[in-house]
Amino acid sequence: MENKTYSIIVQTLEEKLRTGELTVGDRLPSERALAEQFGISRASVREGIRVLDAMGLVRSGVGSGPGAGAVVVSEPSAALGWGLRMHLASRFLPVHDVVTTREQLESQAAADAAARWSGTSDKVVITRATRCLEELDDPSIPDAQFHELDAQFHLLISSLSGNVVVTTILDSLRQATVGYVQEAVPRLDDWSKVKAHLQDQHRGILAAVTDRAPELAAERVRAHIRWFYGVAYAENSSPVSFS
Repeated sequence: MENKTYSIIVQTLEEKLRTGELTVGDRLPSERALAEQFGISRASVREGIRVLDAMGLVRSGVGSGPGAGAVVVSEPSAALGWGLRMHLASRFLPVHDVVTTREQLESQAAADAAARWSGTSDKVVITRATRCLEELDDPSIPDAQFHELDAQFHLLISSLSGNVVVTTILDSLRQATVGYVQEAVPRLDDWSKVKAHLQDQHRGILAAVTDRAPELAAERVRAHIRWFYGVAYAENSSPVSFS
């Protein structure tokens, strides 16, 4: 039973979050206090905290003082991305299925973003997306930074849909597949040309959203994802056709 007693920590946090007794930013009691409160060992408390950390629900501090202990956070995409990445590595989840799921969700998110675009309240997000593209234009940008800014651009556009759950899932899908993208890039014949084409597609997506063209925004996102998948994945494995 001892190896499962940590679950009381997980269940208690869920209850306290649901009732509002705990909120994001609150600090959990010390390991000793939790162990005494629930009558379990400190090892079980630590295991519960580790599980919550992996779930993106707490962030653990080290040492002593005001910065020590576990703080309640909310980072669902990190937890989802980690889980998806591990199951992709095990080959239980096919990369193709993850990519097509992203295609379906992100194209709808782009359509919703275009339909909701107001030109005023969302201007800050569009400005940030535009700045991402400006930075991506730099031919000397390191690959890691290119991938990061590319991800930021896509998530900013998706966030305009107003659906936080969809944006979170899309973030986790990108986190799960970024390693495969990074591995594929060195094998491409001309990465600079690929980047230039990606930028053209990015600007087309942004224009469709700001022009309030939902169907065009969705189609451009679908074409963008399919094209890059064909270049980065299919050319380095087995060809994949999209019907």
